[in-house]
Amino acid sequence: MTLAQRYKGIIAWFEEHMPVVNTELHYNNAYQLLVATMLAAQCTDKRVNVISTALFERFPDPKSLAEAEIPEIYEYIRSVTYPNSKARHLKGMGEKVMNEFGGEIPDDLDKLQTLPGVGRKTANVMGAVLFHKNVMPVDTHVFRVSARIGLTRGAKTPLQTELQLSKHIPAALLPTAHHWLILHGRYVCVARKPKCRECGLTPWCVYFGKQQKETGKTE
Repeated sequence: MTLAQRYKGIIAWFEEHMPVVNTELHYNNAYQLLVATMLAAQCTDKRVNVISTALFERFPDPKSLAEAEIPEIYEYIRSVTYPNSKARHLKGMGEKVMNEFGGEIPDDLDKLQTLPGVGRKTANVMGAVLFHKNVMPVDTHVFRVSARIGLTRGAKTPLQTELQLSKHIPAALLPTAHHWLILHGRYVCVARKPKCRECGLTPWCVYFGKQQKETGKTE
């Protein structure tokens, strides 16, 4: 099977079985999505959603974050991963948005990455989910699943994964494909023991093919 055939088969399967997908983070506007995405780094969307209602009630906009004390922000997010650094980043983000962007979350991905706590992945999530950019955010699920099923070859970093996926997936499909791979990694192609018996991608999956060859059965 060629790489092009693998991409064609996997994309076709997702288009048939997961035609409508979106982020599982709860948000109502660009500010809320940015905050939620920052908090979701190395943390589950489920945990972020648990705390976000109270967080957004207390801090409904960048101005409220900019004016808040870090210890108070920490109290609202203490149950997420790395709450100390994320509290500092949230306050810094609020301050920079107020001071340099007139209180509005920028829709330019390079400008987004100048905000404290906002890297390429977070900026790309904003672009893919909210700003209609043809970009491919790469989180741990996308990185793992892409390598496991054979969409990427030898990618050692998220950027290398992003570049390989962006080369082979039609640009207009990149935001959707991002969600396909995340959800597949979250619920089927899980890290420790992928659920191959439940997976529709086995006809194209490199990992499954190797397991079949070596053991004659799925894991």
